[in-house]
Amino acid sequence: MKKRFLSIVLVGAMITSFLAGCGKSAGTDNAASGETTQSQGEYKFGKIDIPALDGSLCGAPIYIAYEKGFFAEEGIDANLTAADFETRKIGLNNGNVPFVNGDFQFFSSAEQGIDMKVIGGMHFGCIKLVVRSDSELPAITSNPDDLKNLKIGVDEVGGTTFQVASVWLEENGVSAKQENGEATFLPYSDGNLELEALYNGDIDVAAIWDPLGDIAESSGKAKVLVDISKDEPFAGKYCCFYYASTKVLNENPDEIKALYNAVLKAQKWITENPDEALDLIAKGNYSEIEDKELAKNLIESYEYETPETVGSHDVKADVLYFAKELKTIGYLVGDPDEFTNKLYQSLN
Repeated sequence: MKKRFLSIVLVGAMITSFLAGCGKSAGTDNAASGETTQSQGEYKFGKIDIPALDGSLCGAPIYIAYEKGFFAEEGIDANLTAADFETRKIGLNNGNVPFVNGDFQFFSSAEQGIDMKVIGGMHFGCIKLVVRSDSELPAITSNPDDLKNLKIGVDEVGGTTFQVASVWLEENGVSAKQENGEATFLPYSDGNLELEALYNGDIDVAAIWDPLGDIAESSGKAKVLVDISKDEPFAGKYCCFYYASTKVLNENPDEIKALYNAVLKAQKWITENPDEALDLIAKGNYSEIEDKELAKNLIESYEYETPETVGSHDVKADVLYFAKELKTIGYLVGDPDEFTNKLYQSLN
C-alpha cells in the first residue's frame, strides 16, 4: 500500500509513525522478539520474509501473529521486513513475496498483469473524510451542487485516499475526473500539513488515514464527515485484504494457508485481548501509541475476521464493489466481474 510509505509527524498525536497515508516504515530490529517454540530446523515452511513493517496500526494482525508465535505454530520462521509498494507488488509477481496485506490500490497493478490473488478480507475502515467543525457540507446529498468545486486534500493524486474521496464524490453525483473540473485534489505528503490546510481554509475536505481523523475530531477543530468503516457508501465492506502470490499459491498452497491461518489466529487474539495487543505493538515499536483508548477504539472498529467468522463475510462482493467503483473513476478499465473472478480466490 502506498499509503504506508508516506512520512508524517504527529504532533501531540497517538501514533507518530502511523502515516499521512497508512507512515514511515518501522525499524526491522523488532523482528527478533517473536514467541517461537521451534528451532530453525523444525519449521515446515522455513524462513519467510513478510513485508509488514510500515508503522500502521491496522496492520496489527501480522505483528501479533509474529509476537504471539502464531506464525511459528503454523511452521513458519517469519521475518518481518519493510518494503515499499513497488517492492511488494513485484515480489508478489515473482513469488519472492508470498503474502502481504494491502488495500484496493493493488487492484490496478493486478489489472496491469501483476500475478496476485486476494485470498481473504482483513478489516473495515482506516480512512476518514474530515471537515472543519463549522462546516455544513453533507456526507450524502441528492443535490450534487452541494459538493461541487470542493478542494480536497489527499496523500497523493491517484493514491488510496484520493480514490476514496473520488468514490464518495461520484456516489453523490459529482464527477471526480479532474478534466471535468468539478473537484480539485491537492496532495499533502504529511498528514499534519493536510490538517493545517483544512483548518486554515486552504482545503474544504481532508481525506486522511487513521488515526489523524480521530485526533482532529478530538481537538475540536474538525469533525468526521465520512468514516469508511461504518458510513455509506463504504459501510460493511473490507477496504484491506490479504494478497497471495499466484506463483506460490499454485506451487505451495499449504504455505499460503499456513500464513493466512496465522493471521486469523492473531485477529481472534486481538479481538479478545485489545489492550494486551496494543501493549505488544507499542513495546515492539510497530506503532507508537500515545492515546491507548483512541487506539483501542480504532482497532475494535476494524472488525477483523477470526477463524470462527471467516467465510461469513462476502469478501468477493467487496472486491467487486471496489472494482466497479475504481472503473467509474477511471482506475480500472476492464469488466469488473471478470476482474473480480480472476483476482479473488478462496482458500476454502
